[in-house]
Amino acid sequence: MPPAAEAITHQSSDVDRPYALYVHWPFCVSKCPYCDFNSHVRETVDQEAWRGALLTDMAHEAARTGGGPLASIFFGGGTPSLMPPATIAAVIEAAGRHWDFAPDIEITMEANPNSAEAARFADAAAAGVNRVSIGLQALHDDALKFLGRAHAADEGLRAVEMAQGLFDRVSFDLIYALPGQSEADWEADLTRALAMGTGHLSLYQLTIEPGTRFETMVRKGDFIPADPDHGATLYELTRDMTSAAGIPAYEVSNHARAGQESRHNLIYWRYGDYLGIGPGAHGRVMGHATRRHKKPENWMTALSAQGHGIEEETPLPADERVTEALMMGLRLAEGVDLRALGERLGVKADVDRKAAARLQAQGLVQMDGERIIVTPEGMLLLDAILAALL
Repeated sequence: MPPAAEAITHQSSDVDRPYALYVHWPFCVSKCPYCDFNSHVRETVDQEAWRGALLTDMAHEAARTGGGPLASIFFGGGTPSLMPPATIAAVIEAAGRHWDFAPDIEITMEANPNSAEAARFADAAAAGVNRVSIGLQALHDDALKFLGRAHAADEGLRAVEMAQGLFDRVSFDLIYALPGQSEADWEADLTRALAMGTGHLSLYQLTIEPGTRFETMVRKGDFIPADPDHGATLYELTRDMTSAAGIPAYEVSNHARAGQESRHNLIYWRYGDYLGIGPGAHGRVMGHATRRHKKPENWMTALSAQGHGIEEETPLPADERVTEALMMGLRLAEGVDLRALGERLGVKADVDRKAAARLQAQGLVQMDGERIIVTPEGMLLLDAILAALL
């Protein structure tokens, strides 16, 4: 484990590449039954102690990575809209001391649309947040109840409207392929969502994640997940409708008007350098992988003992970095330029060319010179395609 002031050696090709900063706030009002994120329910939170802890964890990363530039800050969770606005402001202000901000820095806060949290939007905007991502998840009360959400449908719609009046950029999430959801049901919901006029939508199929309450319910027979073929039909409908509306998929589940893509997530998917602070946060910084203690109390204990919350830090071998970069980059509609990736990482980046040719003949990938792209049809089989290519 490196000491707080030890700097990671820059690779010459990475010196001027911007960083992204992820800030994890792990607390939620309740745990949604589909969620496998690092979120926790606590009766009370010592806000002053948590503010100081986040600033300490950030200072450790800043001491090792230099002055920037910083292209994005992302407050994720958990439910970061539960953070006091003073904490948000303190994190942004401290980040500005540690790193040079890019002129168009994107500062995103994930938010739940409960009325009490939506009322905090104005304070978050005043603190420096300029983009908000709202966990709407569904547009009907019965679906929200099934998903274990704490807000009503009309609350969600009001939260989006309020956000559009306060933030330059607004996104919201919806989950589809719910049990019993027909093609007509999803078409009506997506038509309504597109009419709301946001520049970005994150549209996810319901997946039953290990360790979640939904996994237990499915195992007990409480409900039957959507058939994969039906999910594929809804996925194709989603891509067709969003593309026709001028908000096409730029990643498997993310759709945006030109220029409205999530800059923060693009740094992940393009395998840029990102710093993660807060419980359970991961980072990829100049060839090193960092992972922080997941449980909030363990993270706080580590901070007191060692000045940062890192549980594990490992250098990534070159071949592992290439694999990670391809697994991330092939999620994007733009694909991956293999030559440019290899030059950036300082190692040859390639895929199984015989497998690529076979997949191209099947219409699942495209090879354009050294750029490899998974087609829209291929995105339905992305895991199998990655296994074949890598």
